[in-house]
Amino acid sequence: MQTRINSERLWNRLMQMAQIGGTAKGGCDRQALTDLDVEGRSLFATWCRELDLNISHDAIGNMFARLPGKNPALPPLVIGSHLDTQPTGGKYDGVLGVLAGLEVLQTIGEKAITPDRSLEVAVWMNEEGARFAPAMMGSGVFAGMLDLAEIRSVTDSAGISVGEALDRHGYSSGSDPTAKDMHAYLELHIEQGPVLEAQEKSVGVVTGAQGIRWYDVTLAGQEAHAGPTPMSLRRDPMELVPDLVREILEIGKIDPDARATIGQFQAHPGSRNVIPGSISLTVDLRHPNEETLSNMHDRLTGHVQGLSEICAGTSAELRQIWHSPVVEFDDDLIRSIRMGAELLGYSHLDMISGAGHDSLMVARCVPTAMIFIPCLDGISHNEAEHIEPEQAEAGANVLLCATLETLGIAIQA
Repeated sequence: MQTRINSERLWNRLMQMAQIGGTAKGGCDRQALTDLDVEGRSLFATWCRELDLNISHDAIGNMFARLPGKNPALPPLVIGSHLDTQPTGGKYDGVLGVLAGLEVLQTIGEKAITPDRSLEVAVWMNEEGARFAPAMMGSGVFAGMLDLAEIRSVTDSAGISVGEALDRHGYSSGSDPTAKDMHAYLELHIEQGPVLEAQEKSVGVVTGAQGIRWYDVTLAGQEAHAGPTPMSLRRDPMELVPDLVREILEIGKIDPDARATIGQFQAHPGSRNVIPGSISLTVDLRHPNEETLSNMHDRLTGHVQGLSEICAGTSAELRQIWHSPVVEFDDDLIRSIRMGAELLGYSHLDMISGAGHDSLMVARCVPTAMIFIPCLDGISHNEAEHIEPEQAEAGANVLLCATLETLGIAIQA
């Protein structure tokens, strides 16, 4: 079979999806389980029904579109990603993997090929973690890394729980997420970093992913009036901030592979003439070596425990809210991706994913691998996120090639 998808069709669908939740600066805002997210899912379902694909969902809101194989009893080969975005997200993060998966299924169907096993496209719920934390929620519940009942109790900033949102959109009646069986899983994604572009490579062959740890830090003191309270008598948690921030950033510099990020920072009550009673911030630690990531965790934990010595009457609390261990992807699937890039003449590079993806969760229980394509200046989670049609085509062509190879179907350039 000739391994080429319909590039124009894929791009047109990407642009149509981008109109749902489109922002003034050219990005997208389709946060998980909002009306806009569900509208995007409905558009995807419409395209699937036009191709006579079978659509189902599970109780955490993951969607699956199936092209039946000769033997429906065999676990399906699944291709997927997500449709939810950051509040000021781009048009390609996640959605490219979903729509490229749909394009692969449509291309195979148009060639009148019926594989032995079924093919599915997965739309995972809340990969981004923007409205509800943690991220990779749907795939995490599927993989048994997150508990459905606990996740249903998680609330957004407005106090709406995941369970309420699932109920509202009719997802709660779906099947048990952990009961689904898969043969293998493939995911195409923009790199979300600058490496492929800098090295002028068309395709990233992703061999694994960094481990990630997320934390909430709370610094507490005594709220008081800014004018009458002398500096020497204050219990101001802000005095702990410089030392903590400096240490977090130093942890991220222990070696070139380490990452440390303070993504959110808020003083409470947030009035300019009130000494804050508490300060909250988030910390994101990442490393491709699990032992090193554990050492980073220990260093952060020890430092926070000693912070209260800086200012009498203050305290510091560190709470880890999520840990995604280092992932190594499946060797056979990696070879199929590398072979596809070589067969089609695309320059390629083996690499580790620096970002979190649904693949990190799925890989806990299913053979998994990923394909990256470059994005302009490595920018993602941003309305300026950009790729060219030929880059989307290259990634989807390699995805098609890897799919056919995994199914045991002969391919040609």
